[in-house]
Amino acid sequence: MSNLTQFRTFSRNLPFQDHLMPVLFIGHGSPMNGIEDNEFSAQWAAMAKDIPVPTAVIVVSAHWFTRGTHITAMDFPKTIHDFGGFPKALFDVEYPAPGNVELALETKKLIHSADVGLDHDWGLDHGAWTVVRHMYPEANIPVLQLSIDYTKDARYHYDLAKELYDLRRKGVLILGSGNMVHNLRMMSWEMINGGGYDWALEINDKFKSLILNNLHQPLMAYETLGKEAMLAIPTPEHYLPLMYTLGLKKEQEAVSLFNDKAVGGSLTMTSVRIG
Repeated sequence: MSNLTQFRTFSRNLPFQDHLMPVLFIGHGSPMNGIEDNEFSAQWAAMAKDIPVPTAVIVVSAHWFTRGTHITAMDFPKTIHDFGGFPKALFDVEYPAPGNVELALETKKLIHSADVGLDHDWGLDHGAWTVVRHMYPEANIPVLQLSIDYTKDARYHYDLAKELYDLRRKGVLILGSGNMVHNLRMMSWEMINGGGYDWALEINDKFKSLILNNLHQPLMAYETLGKEAMLAIPTPEHYLPLMYTLGLKKEQEAVSLFNDKAVGGSLTMTSVRIG
């Protein structure tokens, strides 16, 4: 698929596949992971080889927090460098994956709990491209972003995700990108290469246990999980992408963890594969 016409034809009436596409939650961490070959980016690349090649990717990124729900609906989304203080090499990165307007329209039609806006201005922020460029370095798979409505709670996002289930049946990879534990104000540079505060490790273990045991209700009501949860989630944007991943899980589907590591004291890279 080398031109715009082919991309448009590709997306029309995406057929149901003979497999159910896995769904992922990725702990994306520092933007530098987008250009570094490290243990985290290596796992992202390995994951892409271990799952079927997707027809498209929809990323729910912590870094697109909006009033209402929106989806990118342009032919070629721009690469957004939404950070500061990093090396020029990071700002020089362009990830020229195509978009898919027809898939954006189909997604809008699937979602009945919100009037989804078709966005023509956003693009791919670092919650999306820093991960996806390691998974699909040839940038030959359409990538869209679905925003997170900051006026809604975790349960709302979990329920909204269920409306996207048919996209999994059509080979679309839905990827939540954030961090389960994400408190930048408490970061320790002494632990930047690995290590977590006791509270961070404790709540991360709690999150993992609930996920692996298919106990999603407490995860939706994370405010009730104690002071450790409040330290881990001082603001919800990095946690809410997990709700989309969990909301798309069918009861008997296998769940596994990867990149299960704390860094900087107050951030965990723990990631989830379903299916």
